[in-house]
Amino acid sequence: MTSTTAESSVDLRVTVIEWLKRLAPLAVLAGVLALVGFFEPSFLAPRSLLVLIDESSTLLLLALAQMIVVLTGRISLSIATLASLGTILLALWLPIVGWLAVPAVLAVAAFAGAAQGYVHYRSQVPSFVVTLGGLGIFAGLALTASGARVIGISDGFDAVAWTFGDFFELPRSFLIALGAAIVLGVILRFTTFGRRTRAIGYSEPAGQLSGIPVGRVVVGVFTISGLLSGLAAILLVARSYSAGPALADSLLLPALSAVVVGGTAITGGFGGVWRTVVGVLIITVLRVGLGIMGVDPAYTQIIYGVVLAVAVALTIDRSKLATIK
Repeated sequence: MTSTTAESSVDLRVTVIEWLKRLAPLAVLAGVLALVGFFEPSFLAPRSLLVLIDESSTLLLLALAQMIVVLTGRISLSIATLASLGTILLALWLPIVGWLAVPAVLAVAAFAGAAQGYVHYRSQVPSFVVTLGGLGIFAGLALTASGARVIGISDGFDAVAWTFGDFFELPRSFLIALGAAIVLGVILRFTTFGRRTRAIGYSEPAGQLSGIPVGRVVVGVFTISGLLSGLAAILLVARSYSAGPALADSLLLPALSAVVVGGTAITGGFGGVWRTVVGVLIITVLRVGLGIMGVDPAYTQIIYGVVLAVAVALTIDRSKLATIK
């Protein structure tokens, strides 16, 4: 065998492996759907699938909020509590300022994300420590502002009601989340900011040496993450007609699981929006399917933890384990 033939064979194997990695999340999704459909055939009916994607809307926004942070090799533990705080602020402000409460909540959430990114980068404290502190702050503010109670919404609800219901038989909430995913995908793929975000995830020192303003990119990433958490808060309020200080808290682990199960490397640099969308669908099918299959809800978080651990083990770049961001 000539050297040229050997090189071609190696290139072909590498290409096949890369394509298998790209298609693996879709294969897992198809397998999970088939498994649940085996136990409950009606689960695969078009109406059931529409309900499924409607259920995935809020999780998709929070997973996107996590994904863009993870792409830089960082993590945010506060996205869910920030969304919970956003629901409280929205419930309190809607009767006072009406529809202006919506952009106000988005602005506050974006600022909260930016503040965490700034503190993390300037202090060089690991992101999980800073966002763990943010988790505590946002949870405390939500409890204080709400009086530790669920707040029902009546006055001003029309300002968010448009996010709920169907549009040409498709759930509006999912279309909003999908629209956010498309915009984020365009940003990551076609803008300088997106290329810099991935470059930082691949190798932050190399990015700094090449002139990338790492600090500004990191703050920008956390700002977008906060904005998506705020949007998730709006969908939650529209869906439940209420706000709660812990309304979104249980979605933190599923959101992180969706990011990693979709194939985004927890160490950064590799992954993207479509992978996260598929990961969210996998986790949503698991959430609904486990109940259909008769699994005790008490074991759900355990299953998420196992899925997350396995996915991290498969996607982690072990050459970066010495670097904690």
